[in-house]
Formats: sequence, structure tokens, C-alpha cells
Amino acid sequence: MNERETGGPSPDWDDELEDLEARLAGKAEPASANLEWDENFKAGFVAVIGRPNVGKSTLMNLLLGQKVAAVSPKPQTTRRQQLGILTTNEAQVIFIDTPGIHVPVHKLGEYMNEVALDTLGDADLILWVLDAGEPPREEDRLIAERLNALKDPPPVLLALNKVDRLGAEEKELRRAAFEALYPAGRSLWISAAQGLGTVELVQAVLEQIPQHPPYYDPDQITDYYERDIAGELVREAALLHLRDEVPHGIAVRIDEYTERGETGAYIAATIFVERESQKAIVIGQKGEMLKRIGTTARQQIQEMSGRKVYLELRVKVNKNWRNNEDALRLMGYTTNKT
Repeated sequence: MNERETGGPSPDWDDELEDLEARLAGKAEPASANLEWDENFKAGFVAVIGRPNVGKSTLMNLLLGQKVAAVSPKPQTTRRQQLGILTTNEAQVIFIDTPGIHVPVHKLGEYMNEVALDTLGDADLILWVLDAGEPPREEDRLIAERLNALKDPPPVLLALNKVDRLGAEEKELRRAAFEALYPAGRSLWISAAQGLGTVELVQAVLEQIPQHPPYYDPDQITDYYERDIAGELVREAALLHLRDEVPHGIAVRIDEYTERGETGAYIAATIFVERESQKAIVIGQKGEMLKRIGTTARQQIQEMSGRKVYLELRVKVNKNWRNNEDALRLMGYTTNKT
């Protein structure tokens, strides 16, 4: 992504890491908006990869100190690539949050894998998030195969997540099992949910990214617009409230996002499902489920945007949209190759 050589942390980065630790604890402000860079400034792109539901988006939200990526207990919550930009006075780290890599069963899954795997060769560093709460799965081995097949791979950090669930003996067994997948990587223990090990993780990232001026303004934290994040938060709310057979067949389109001065913003969104039976579930008896989804989404959007929001939801059927290339394109699931 750039041609500058990677160097280790500068001697004054101990203060920088203290500032970062305070930020992760919610006690400090981000870098100055009047950020000036010199030859010691660092900036780089970090591809955050892993199988579905290992905590990639939770980790990125934690590091940024703000919710920009949808999260839920259900797998495959992330469907598109999203940037999370962490800027301090000494460095800028651009985390590339990617969909979970898995064995696809439809065209949407193929798209998600393509988006995730396309980042591997272009990043300055790969951050592979693994669920250490259980032994490696076949999808973890699939990712290892892709990494080992890279001709000139960037450095790889193995973030062993959910350390808070393991005892000491179990930790060492899991570390050995995951390190065996990719021996060239460096492993670190973290808990994205509890915030454990995150400062050490960022320090390891800073040691690997190159010297380079910042790519983005210091006050920018993502490449998504508010309307994009709003759409993801509506889908997250649906994932939270709906039964297991429905969520993966859901997509959300923001139809209108209008500012209304002091009264806040008006948002109209359409929730797409694949079958009429799913539509009935999303709406619920007397519209109760749709109201619950709307209330949760509205609260999250208001927290994200810092202002009042009026949210209007409707539900439509787009039969088998996950296997329809035209429908996928209309919903924004496209790559540079399509």
C-alpha cells in the first residue's frame, strides 16, 4: 500500500500508548484536529480478518471508542468492508473490517468472501481475530491456507479473542493450536468484550505499520456516511430480535435520510426478506416485532448521531435476493470485479 519501510516505535511512544490507554478507557480525546505530521509519523492499513462471529467488529468499535460497525450474537453480521480510523498524535491506523470468511452457500456469501480475501495482499498488516474459546474450525484452516498461499504476505498478528473464558492450562493448548495454523504469525491474548489486551494489541500494530503521513483527517473515524451506518444499525436490530431462520435473509436499504433542523433527522428504510413467511415474522402480530426493531434501531442511531431521529420502517419481499446478482448490486453488494 506504500513503499516506505516499517520501523519500530519511537522512544516517545510510551506517552502515546498511555494516551491510547486513556482513550480506550474513555478518559481522553482523540488526536488534535490540527494534526501535523513529520518523518516519524506512522500510518498504515490493517486488514481485520477471521471467520464469522469471532468479534472483529466488536474489537474495532472498542478501539475507536465509538460504534461504527454492526454487531450481534449471530454470525455473518458484517457484509461489507468498512474502515475504522484510529488517529493519535503519532500515528494513524486504518482498520479494514471485513466480512467473516466462511464456506459460502449463496452468491451473497461468495461476495462476502471475495471482499474479505481481496484485502490480504494490499494491507500493511493482517490482524487475524480468532475465537480462542473453542478449538480451530475448518473455516480457520481455510483462512490459514489463504494466508500461506500469499506470495509476499504482510506481517500477521493472531488476536486470540475471548481470553476471559479460559483457564491457564486451556490457554496454552489453544495458543499452540492456533499458532500451528500460521507459525509465522505473532499471537496476543485479547478480550474484545472486556477490553483486555487491547493496548498491547495496538502497540503491536504500531510496531508493524510504516512511516507515512496520515491518509485521512484526524477527526474522521470511518469511510461510512451516517446513512450507511444507520442502515447497518437497523439490520443489527433485526438480527437482535428475530428468530434464527430469518436474519440471514434480511437486507436493509435506506430510502431517505433528511435533516429537519432542530427536530433532528427523518429516516425511511426498507427491510428486505426472501419469503412472505419471513415478512410476517418481521412485522409480527399487530406490528409488534417491527416496532421493537424500530425502537432499538432508533435508539442506536440517535446515540451514534447525537440528535433526535424519526425512523420509519417498511418490509418488502425480494424473492431469493441472496442468489440474485441484480438484487445484490441494487443493495450495494458489489466489488470492483463486478
